[in-house]
Amino acid sequence: MVDRTHWLTSTQLLDAIAIGQVTPGPLFTTATFIGYLLAGHLGAIAATIGIFLPSFGFVALLTFWAPRLRHSLWFRSWLDGVNAGAWGAIVVVAYRLGVSTLVDLQSLAIAVVSSLLLWRWRIEAIWLIFGSATIGLIGQLARSHH
Repeated sequence: MVDRTHWLTSTQLLDAIAIGQVTPGPLFTTATFIGYLLAGHLGAIAATIGIFLPSFGFVALLTFWAPRLRHSLWFRSWLDGVNAGAWGAIVVVAYRLGVSTLVDLQSLAIAVVSSLLLWRWRIEAIWLIFGSATIGLIGQLARSHH
């Protein structure tokens, strides 16, 4: 959406991800927000339907086939591959977001401290987002007064 189609700027994508983290189901909320950015209310509705509908179909099929699939070595191996691919995609996206957002000492410190708070003390992401945004805003205000 950013590099290939240029539908969103990097900032808009980061905003969408941050907004998604505030609510349950971040991916679904992010999709709705991006739909809204691209095409207003109708885009939000289309994106929401588009992200939910395939899941409902997939669940309906799996409910019917679940007993057979549980015993299939091929299917379990396929899921292992899907999981490995998903991890790879997450690592690449995290790297790209890190390169575009960790631009100074303050942003790097916020990322390190937030990661530590999340990993060690399991602080909710919403509090980390609000706290980081507040620190970023205070830092920007301090720089603009000089």
